[in-house]
Amino acid sequence: MTATARRELAEFLGSRRRQLTPAAVGLAPGGNRRTPGLRREEVALLAGVSHTWYTWLEQGRDIRPSRQVMDALARTLQLSAAEHEYLLRLSGHGGGLPAGAVEALPVHLQRLMDALGSSPAYAITSSWSIVGWNRAYERLYPGVATVPAADRNLLWVVFTDPAVRDLLGDWPTDSRRFLTQFRAEVGPRLADPDVVDLVTRLQSVSPAFGEGWASHDVDRFSSTERRFEHPVVGTLVLEHHQLTPADAPGLQLVVYTAADGDSAAKLARLAGDAVWEDRSP
Repeated sequence: MTATARRELAEFLGSRRRQLTPAAVGLAPGGNRRTPGLRREEVALLAGVSHTWYTWLEQGRDIRPSRQVMDALARTLQLSAAEHEYLLRLSGHGGGLPAGAVEALPVHLQRLMDALGSSPAYAITSSWSIVGWNRAYERLYPGVATVPAADRNLLWVVFTDPAVRDLLGDWPTDSRRFLTQFRAEVGPRLADPDVVDLVTRLQSVSPAFGEGWASHDVDRFSSTERRFEHPVVGTLVLEHHQLTPADAPGLQLVVYTAADGDSAAKLARLAGDAVWEDRSP
C-alpha cells in the first residue's frame, strides 16, 4: 500500500467506527464516552485482532492486513457491500487500474456512441475526464463542447457548472451520488497527480464537495432512473447505464435511455434540428 492509501484506509476506518453505536453491535452504552461511536478497543475485540494492531491500522502505519482480517473488520463495522469493496481495495486486495488501461477514446467507440441515435452517451477515463460524447449528449448538455478541455471532467462540471446544477433533477442528491461513486473508484489511486489536482481544485471552489469528501462516504454505481430538467424539452426520466469496453480497459461508457414514452419522444425532439431552429434569433 502507498502512504496515501494507508492514510485513506485509516481515515475511512475511523469514520465508519464513529458512525456505529455500541448498541448496534450488542454492547452496553457505557459511560464516559468522549467521542461518538465505538472505541478502537471494542472494534479490535469484536474483529478478533489486537488493540495495538488495530490502532496502528487507524494510524496509517505500514502494515499488511490480510483479506481475512479486512473481511472481519467489514463485518464488525457493518459495512455496506460498496464500503466492504472499498476497504479491500484500499488494503491492497484488488482495485488497481486494469492491465493495458487506456485514456484516449478509440475511434470505434466513438462510432458506437454515434450509432445510439437519440440516446445520450459519453465516455470517461479512470479519473472521470470526459473524452468523447455523441450528438444526443451534446444536445442534453451543450456545455460539454465548450468547457475548456482541462475542466472537461464529470465531477468538475457537476460541482461547478450552474447549467449542470439546473439540469440535474435533484442536484444535492445527484451530486453526492457522483462524489461517492468517484471516491469508491479512485480510492486506491488518491495519490495520482490527476486525482490530487481535481480533488484539490474542487475543495477550493465547492463547499458542498468539501463537505462530501470529508465524510469518506462511498457507494457503488447502479443502473437506475435519473431525472433531468432540460431548458428546451422539460422533464426527462432516463435510465443511467455504465459499460466498460472489453478492449479499452480504463474507459467507461455512460448511456442514457428513455425510461418512458414521453421521455423517448422528448429525446427524439432534442436530437432533431427543428427544436433548435425554433430557438434561433
